Amino acid sequence: MQFFLIFIGGGIGSLTRFFLSKYIQDNILKSFPFGTLGVNIIASLILGLFLGFSGNKILINPHYKALIAIGFCGGFSTFSTFSNDTLQLILTNRNLEAILNILLNVILCIVATWAGIMVSKLL
Repeated sequence: MQFFLIFIGGGIGSLTRFFLSKYIQDNILKSFPFGTLGVNIIASLILGLFLGFSGNKILINPHYKALIAIGFCGGFSTFSTFSNDTLQLILTNRNLEAILNILLNVILCIVATWAGIMVSKLL
């Protein structure tokens, strides 16, 4: 059952990533990978909320972990695209933007995960 839930969650997460990333990228400065950054932050926030709710015993069913944390968030966030975006910035001699991309993804995703945990404790 867990494999099926991971499969379903991953598929939904991947489709959500595709459409949301494209929407963000098409509507914000196109020369910087804001689409990837946006979905990574949102995935981190969702994971933080999930972890916080799990810690509060609101979500104790292990199937939720397979569906949401492993499946959806795993399919929704995208480290490989982040890596490629950063590499493309480096290869086009946009080194400061590459460093900015790295810092924004790492710092903002950690902050988003923490914020999700904190928000879940308030609910």
